[in-house]
Amino acid sequence: MDVMPQQGPESRQPPEPPPGDPYALPAEGATAVPPPPPTLRTTLRRAAFGAVAAGVLLAGALVAVDGREGGKPAEPGPVERAEAAAAAGSPASLSDLTALIGDRQKWVESHPEDAPSLAVLGSAYVEWARRSGDPAYYARAERALEQSLEARPGERGNGEAWVGLAALANARHDFLAAKRWGESVEKRQPKTWSVYPALIDAYTGLGDQQAATAATEKFGELRKGVPALARTADLYRGQGWREDALATAREAADRAVRPAEKADALHRLGELAWERGEAAEALAQFDAALRTDPGHHASSAGRARALVALERTDEALSAYQSALEKLPRPEYALELGELYASLGLDGDARTQYARLREMVAAAKRAGVDESLVLARFEADHGDPDAAVELLRAQWRGQHRSAAVADALGWALHRAGESEEGLEYARRAADTGVRNASYAYHLGAIQRELGSYGPARRNLEQAVRTNPAFSPLAAPLARDALDALGEPPAGGPGDMRPSPPPAPEPEVRREVTPEPKKPQAPAPAPSRTASAPAAPSSSPSPSASRETPGRPEESGSDGAAPVARGA
Repeated sequence: MDVMPQQGPESRQPPEPPPGDPYALPAEGATAVPPPPPTLRTTLRRAAFGAVAAGVLLAGALVAVDGREGGKPAEPGPVERAEAAAAAGSPASLSDLTALIGDRQKWVESHPEDAPSLAVLGSAYVEWARRSGDPAYYARAERALEQSLEARPGERGNGEAWVGLAALANARHDFLAAKRWGESVEKRQPKTWSVYPALIDAYTGLGDQQAATAATEKFGELRKGVPALARTADLYRGQGWREDALATAREAADRAVRPAEKADALHRLGELAWERGEAAEALAQFDAALRTDPGHHASSAGRARALVALERTDEALSAYQSALEKLPRPEYALELGELYASLGLDGDARTQYARLREMVAAAKRAGVDESLVLARFEADHGDPDAAVELLRAQWRGQHRSAAVADALGWALHRAGESEEGLEYARRAADTGVRNASYAYHLGAIQRELGSYGPARRNLEQAVRTNPAFSPLAAPLARDALDALGEPPAGGPGDMRPSPPPAPEPEVRREVTPEPKKPQAPAPAPSRTASAPAAPSSSPSPSASRETPGRPEESGSDGAAPVARGA
């Protein structure tokens, strides 16, 4: 971003000397008489003072030049650190972000027409609201960005205000508006790298994987380094390419330098480990993120999930409470409520569910759409029909991400419309994302519809991917899998070709002698004559290959059917 200095341009001019300053030079041409030559004592005194002054200046230069003190560069201030992070496309720490907001607020109070500073202030408000969980700052962000556009419209080069509005729309889950703002900047200034993260988020929220991939590639071309690696890792993760996502996320963590940037990379590694079902590894990464940046509150919630999987319940409850205190997001309230419910603490669970509703209502007043998390709650703990209504509205609004498709499919199933729900659950799974919850939902719907083979495969995938993906749903997935039992022997698991059918015993027919010639018995039937009767009693090998594995034609061990009439 273009960031204005803390002082105005006028402060860079040398100050005017005050009136009557005895050290001020007289006006040009004020005297034509040269001063008398100095005496020897005056000359020696001036030389001594000069030597002392030179020593002082030299010592000051060693301390001040390039900010060096003790041979080390001076640490930049919080505002400078926040500006440097923004210029690199990386997150700033919350303390640095607070300092930047205070600096810009003070500046625009006396410079209300400074469009770039207003755009910076608005974007900083968006980031603060997103990372503090306080939706009230979104309204402040909107006012600052609109004031920036009034001072300088976007068509006249104020693209950063449009980028800020795109980020604001994404934070409010209005992905269509974010797409419009972002594409407006891309059309006029295609090399403005700061717009592509906003476009990536918008396309992902709309479920447009192709556009999200193209925007990620463009961002990587324009902005090398950790931010591009982080976005690429997220892209791979959304497509189910676990190994590529892990390798790219590790490279981002290795190359990250700033604390907030490093913590963000470590948090990503924790999320990937959690999705793989590696709870201990996930906990180690979340702990490392919090040690690097204690203000990375999302890692507290991730830490709580890992502790639940490790059956360290008391610590998990404390971690969730800490996360909700510092980052009050409704999805954390839902997770904590479900943890309480799994422990039989129904009263505490209801308290968290009520808190969730309050958070959703407050977010709605601030223009934030939390329909997805509210619908997930309603589907499992409230009114499934209300969940279906909320999610159908999301789908009509082109919010067609894997998360929305999965939630809509599950809500339809819970509302008794499993046939329709199956279509959306399949769509979520077809994106490629490796999510144990998606696999469980799909498997449960298939089991309800009697598709036991596919149901077994998806339930096994859910349990195998992450055995503790939910304190409530994971035990249900295992119970459903146990109820299905083991698959029948043979089938797709036995890849050996079926043996040829047993040979048909030779059948000799008795021929009645002709009555007119009893003395001449009829000749015995030849094999050629009896051959046509064989196909009617036993299928040929080629016929058995046409319908492999059908239960009505094969035995329980998968062997070829026994020939009849043996």
